[in-house]
Amino acid sequence: MLHELALGGSIHHERSENGKIRSIICYTREGNVLSDCTLGVFQRLHKRRFIQSRDGKPYRASRLGIKAVRAQLNQR
Repeated sequence: MLHELALGGSIHHERSENGKIRSIICYTREGNVLSDCTLGVFQRLHKRRFIQSRDGKPYRASRLGIKAVRAQLNQR
């Protein structure tokens, strides 16, 4: 999931009344939805500061997250 975010994808989130994130949907830069994107994976990436959101916008890969991604065939 982090590889797709590093290529320009985003995570759109919905918050509950108490302000906590209750659901997420991950999109690639082409607009496809990632099926392996779960709340648990999102929380791990957020805890490690690999993703960030600014001004309530969708979450995207941070500089640290982009540096943590190893090169794969679709990134070369």
